[in-house]
Amino acid sequence: MRLYAQTPARRTRQVVADLIAVALIAAAVKFALVVHHAIMLLAEPGRKAQSAGDSLAGGLDDAGDAASKVPFVGSSLKKPLLSAADAATGLSDAGQSLEDLVGRVATLAAVALIVLSVSIVLVLWLPPRLIWIRRSATTRRLLDAPGGADLLALRALTGPQRDLAALPAPPGGLADGWRRGDQQVIADLSRLSLRQAGLRP
Repeated sequence: MRLYAQTPARRTRQVVADLIAVALIAAAVKFALVVHHAIMLLAEPGRKAQSAGDSLAGGLDDAGDAASKVPFVGSSLKKPLLSAADAATGLSDAGQSLEDLVGRVATLAAVALIVLSVSIVLVLWLPPRLIWIRRSATTRRLLDAPGGADLLALRALTGPQRDLAALPAPPGGLADGWRRGDQQVIADLSRLSLRQAGLRP
């Protein structure tokens, strides 16, 4: 199985197409990461709320512990402080939830962008490459099979006319020479068919 053509012009086009496909995939991944980072900036308020809630809850817990040591009224002073600490913990939890939600959205957006972009590139690039690989293998098998040169010559006769114009034509023309079994005409036509497929004899 041959991955690249043997003729320089077609091989160059294939290599350039492959490089463009790889560059587009890399650009799509980079863009998706930029989008992920931009969305994650929206999680900053959640991080700040979580940090503020944790700090406030810790401070209120400490104040409640200190207030509980006040004689006679300590337990009465501690209750509102602990309630406020619970509210601060709720603020922290809300901030954490916001941060988690933004993180999930950012990840889903990045994955969706990568999958969509890579799928488009693969749909446009991969089928022609696979078709050429299969066609070149078929052409090579035809050449090696008995009578394969005749079949390749026939393929060249039914191909683009401008390519045929470059071949030396015997009296009666190329088609007549092929019908008569002229070995030189068959060899010229089969070489042309191989060249059109990007292969060498």
